[in-house]
Amino acid sequence: MGNNACIRTKVDEHKIESCKGVIDNHDVSFIRLSETLGLAANQVRLKILYLLSTEESLCVCDLSDILKMNISAISQHLRKLKDKNMIIPERQGQTIFYAVNQEYHQLLSMLFSHIEADKS
Repeated sequence: MGNNACIRTKVDEHKIESCKGVIDNHDVSFIRLSETLGLAANQVRLKILYLLSTEESLCVCDLSDILKMNISAISQHLRKLKDKNMIIPERQGQTIFYAVNQEYHQLLSMLFSHIEADKS
């Protein structure tokens, strides 16, 4: 087993306090990013988020057809995304359409830019 001890000869107190402040100031952003990445770590939810990011909105039936999954399974994934406020439902008559919450759009577009780059 290796030696994982830290032997520091000089402490930069200013750097330590500055970094603590940065972490504290961005705590909400770290929580949001962590939740986003946790939910997006599931391949189906990642595909749903990708589709909802690239399309204006889709309903559960659209997603079921596209992903070749039953509506019940898609609905469970949508519920998890909706519970974390990552997607917004909008009822149009009998149908509920889903779209990505604008708060998450920029973050997701950065993630999905890598998928777009892989196509070339």
